[in-house]
Amino acid sequence: MKAKKIAVIGAGVSGLGAIKSCLEEGLEPTCFEKGSDIGGLWRYEETPDTGRAGIYKSLTCNTSKEMTAFSDYPVPDHFPNYMHNSKMMEYLRMYARHFGLMQHIEFLAKVCSVRKRPDFSSSGQWDVVVEADGKQQSYIFDGVMICSGHYTEKHLPLQEFAGIQKFRGRYLHSWEYKHPDTFAGKRVVVIGIGNSGADVAGEISRVAEQVFLSTRRGAWIWNRVWDDGNPMDTVLFTRYNRALQKLLPSFLINRWAEKKLNARFNHANYGLQAAHRIFSYQTVVSDDLPNHIVTGRVLMKPNVKEFTETSTIFEDGTEEKVDTVLFATGYTFSFPFLEDDLAILDSQHSMYKFVFPPQLEKPTLAFIGLLQPVGALIPTAELQSRWVVRVFQGLKKLPSETDMLAEINRRKTRMAKEFVDSPRDASRVYYIDYMDEIASELGVKPNLLSLFLWDAKLAREVFYGPCTPYQYRLQGPGKRTGARAAILTQRARILKPLRTRVLQHSGSRSSRWLWVRSVCAVIFLSASMVTILQMIGH
Repeated sequence: MKAKKIAVIGAGVSGLGAIKSCLEEGLEPTCFEKGSDIGGLWRYEETPDTGRAGIYKSLTCNTSKEMTAFSDYPVPDHFPNYMHNSKMMEYLRMYARHFGLMQHIEFLAKVCSVRKRPDFSSSGQWDVVVEADGKQQSYIFDGVMICSGHYTEKHLPLQEFAGIQKFRGRYLHSWEYKHPDTFAGKRVVVIGIGNSGADVAGEISRVAEQVFLSTRRGAWIWNRVWDDGNPMDTVLFTRYNRALQKLLPSFLINRWAEKKLNARFNHANYGLQAAHRIFSYQTVVSDDLPNHIVTGRVLMKPNVKEFTETSTIFEDGTEEKVDTVLFATGYTFSFPFLEDDLAILDSQHSMYKFVFPPQLEKPTLAFIGLLQPVGALIPTAELQSRWVVRVFQGLKKLPSETDMLAEINRRKTRMAKEFVDSPRDASRVYYIDYMDEIASELGVKPNLLSLFLWDAKLAREVFYGPCTPYQYRLQGPGKRTGARAAILTQRARILKPLRTRVLQHSGSRSSRWLWVRSVCAVIFLSASMVTILQMIGH
């Protein structure tokens, strides 16, 4: 039978995983990338085009390499645990070359429109119009995977800040920020304390006269380095920990985490006290922000009330002279190429498991990576793609529209109870829960009972160790023989880039000798006591 043709929109991390999944399932993918290279968000450009993701030069991944990797291609062991954007690009190029993905990508190709064919109700096919070299061309595809991401449209709520139009200084969005040089000697206010806001405020503070970081809600700050120097997510994101979290009441879990983070520095004393419990709103990963606050380079401030020509007035009544305002207020996403998009998606972008629009007569269009996992995006998006291509092939079936809408509403109700009502949290999912949810649909969720019976060593690492993406290659469609080895060697890959200075006499060796000497001393003392007692007896 002739292979189905699939359009993949975007060659970022989600798009590359989608191409690979199509090839794995015998589909024929064509990826349209409007830029000149792969990488999407991770490709640094000094002056990115409007509508493309923009990152700053120092951007480093917030999730560690073992948790971030594609499920069948571990990151090289010598790569750092938290990769700079240049290292991430190197890894993505290696992945694309290894699986021969580049030949399926058309660069400088902008998708202009995606619309149902007249016979869609029976064929499920799509008309896709693409512009390249100044010319438009129309294609027919059996399925469409939208992998264009949600970091392209700046959210710049100027209407919420009185007086911004009369402000004489410069204002910009964090999308435009690249490096701190242009802020030397300036007084800068950064509005918003997501990951970007914390990063940018800290980086600018090294050269600016003063940086003010304004936040409405406060934030809980995580550190990449956790106990014993391990990457934070490899310690916390385990099946054992998740099982405990489900057993214990949420207030105890929140209390433990808040106490743990406050032990590093007291958030209230640092002006960061959050108006919410730690797991009810998006948290922030920042190694440096507390250091910049304690040295006075960054001053925490409440929400901005208004601007004057030369200053910022905050809601606590304080006024500070500023030269520049940087809005770290996030992004919105849109799909201008989707014709009749309201018939595909409602105003809340409701999707079945954040992937399939429930109203389509045929499930031949899917959104990949359009969610906010509490964890790494690459393996989450990849698993979505593996599920989607099986649905496209007719090997997996979706529930009825009624059942999908009911499930969507149940999820919204549950999320409303767990999370603060915020656009940032509308698509938030817990990493292990969501991975297992999609894996169950696909038939690749690890069977722990079977593992404990037949491979106890592997079972222990799967349950107590980090829940790495390789676990979802142990069984079912897409099973890989190298998955077991990848799991059992993951701790060695974590340590490899750290041990660049190995001492001849390591601490562990010294500890072993100390233990041996202690045992010998105990034996010696015991023997001496026996001898003395025998002498007394005589």
